[in-house]
Amino acid sequence: MNQDLTKGPIARTLLLFVLPMTLGNMLQQLYNVADTLIVGRFLGPDALAAVGSAYTLMTFLTSIFLGLCMGSGAVFSIRYGARDEDSLKSSIFVSFVLIAVLTCLINAAVFLLIDPIMAFLKVPEAVYAMMRNYLWVIFTGLFATFLYNYFSSLLRALGNSVVPLIFLAVSAVTNIVLDLVFVVVFGWGVEGAAGATVFSQYLSGVGLGLYTLVRFPGLHPEKRHRKFSRDILREISQFSVLTCVQQSVMNFGILMVQGLVNSFGTAVMAAFAAAVKIDSFAYMPVQDFGNAFSTFVAQNYGAGKKDRIRKGIHVAAAVAVGFSLFVSALVFLFARPLMTIFVDGSEHEIISIGAGYLRVEGSFYCGIGILFLLYGFYRAVKKPGMSVVLTVISLGTRVALAYLLSAVPALGVYGIWWSVPIGWFLADAAGLIYYRLKKDQLMNLLA
Repeated sequence: MNQDLTKGPIARTLLLFVLPMTLGNMLQQLYNVADTLIVGRFLGPDALAAVGSAYTLMTFLTSIFLGLCMGSGAVFSIRYGARDEDSLKSSIFVSFVLIAVLTCLINAAVFLLIDPIMAFLKVPEAVYAMMRNYLWVIFTGLFATFLYNYFSSLLRALGNSVVPLIFLAVSAVTNIVLDLVFVVVFGWGVEGAAGATVFSQYLSGVGLGLYTLVRFPGLHPEKRHRKFSRDILREISQFSVLTCVQQSVMNFGILMVQGLVNSFGTAVMAAFAAAVKIDSFAYMPVQDFGNAFSTFVAQNYGAGKKDRIRKGIHVAAAVAVGFSLFVSALVFLFARPLMTIFVDGSEHEIISIGAGYLRVEGSFYCGIGILFLLYGFYRAVKKPGMSVVLTVISLGTRVALAYLLSAVPALGVYGIWWSVPIGWFLADAAGLIYYRLKKDQLMNLLA
């Protein structure tokens, strides 16, 4: 199942590699989507607002683990491409210990700071208790999130994107079944939805970890690998920490926007909660394509294949832009019907607000498609700091404009919606200009 991305037709190789990743991430999204859908349908708009607002916070926390694991995955891909098994095993040991310790510290912090976090998010009193109860349960699943993302990043670095999909499929189905049982049959409310998610997360995280240990004994660090080499620690930290900063800055900006959204009341919160799920599904394939492209570049980087990377850049850009334009058309045309998946048809105000969000965002998915490719490229060629710069440009613009434009009476909440694509395109411009100016230097790093 391991795929060597340094050989074969570029477009076909990338698409075959990214397809299981996309399906897997769609299934991962089903964890919270199932909560949102079932809670919205059976517990009402207030519960939908509570779970939806919690989703933004959980996305931010998950992005920290995802960034750390993706950064390590870039190192694994380079080592695998260079066929350097000793350095690969040492990197696996160092990164696992480092990220596991950070996960435990973050988990303890969020339990201790749950009330200040909710105050920062400006959670309305009407949904405060429900959201707090939901978060208290969902926080117990953070270590499972780390396990799944770590081992899936390791397997994907080796070119295996199928096995993570299988484990995720099983846990996603389990989550949906348990959601229905806990919420509808047992009547456990939002806590039941959270419990179903946590159980399913541990099923995928622990299961994938055990599979990797049993199926790939050649990856086990031996005694000589189980030490903290300064050079390896520096390299893992450079990739993991900077990628983590890039991912968490991106989602921290969204978290700040969530606080602004919450200030507009429960109807806007509920609309945003539903629309963000649709938005995430719509551009998820290009996000995964960017991550697959990063693995492609990293493996070829390790193998020293500059020409293949150059050709891959053009192929990847054409695929990402073409897909983004297609999805933009679908989301724009079917914005209202898509909202009714999560919201009862009688909730006209919520549907109208959410459809407005989707029509603004959905028109410009090519902007974020290009941005994901830039993130993946700079991460793979040992320039993760540039990914952070692009994220700061994108999210800094988004947050600043969201607060400025939403204060204009004629725009209101639409000012928040319009700030997003503006941020995407400014970051795209910066990333492409930097590439044009430094192209030869970036490629010469391979020599």
